[in-house]
Amino acid sequence: MSTSELACTYACLILHDDGIPITAEKISTLVKAANVNVESYWPNLFAKLCEKKNIEDLIMNVGAGGGGVAAAAPVAVAAAAPAAEEKKKAEPEPESDDDEPMMDLFGDM
Repeated sequence: MSTSELACTYACLILHDDGIPITAEKISTLVKAANVNVESYWPNLFAKLCEKKNIEDLIMNVGAGGGGVAAAAPVAVAAAAPAAEEKKKAEPEPESDDDEPMMDLFGDM
């Protein structure tokens, strides 16, 4: 996703959260206030999308996928399972590095 798309997405979410009607002008205003340069067509596209779709439904169904892919996935997994099991039996397990302390990514806070 490009910076322009992401900026317009956040602008739409902000407007929706505040209960303000989502228009291209208001999206452009928020994006400009954030000092993000976007192509002029992005705010119009996002405003049209928000007119036709319920934002609550879009937010609640973020992880929902298409039905066709889900039906094919179990077949692929079932076909690959015997091969994976054979490979697992043939390969020795790698040694663990549990002796070394974990690196602290955030330092002392």
